Amino acid sequence: MSSGASWCIASPTASQTALQVALDYACGYGGSDCSAIQPGGSCYNPNSIRDHASYAFNKYYQKNPIPNSCNFGGTAVIISTNPNFGVIGGYKSDT
Repeated sequence: MSSGASWCIASPTASQTALQVALDYACGYGGSDCSAIQPGGSCYNPNSIRDHASYAFNKYYQKNPIPNSCNFGGTAVIISTNPNFGVIGGYKSDT
């Protein structure tokens, strides 16, 4: 990975079940502030496990920007292209 900007998002190959477990970890023990992906939050939509997991994974990764902090049991990947993050740093997909 280059020294440029990077983001941590949900792996496109991860199962919904594995993503939910990792999302629960990131928003719980991992300490990510996931209030924006709660109902009514600024990054709640799109409302999918993959989008919410990407938000939580990246929040955690940006606080701990080392490669090992973007793993989440193999459900996350580091990318170097901005995946269109929202105003407060949350993940929003192009819909």
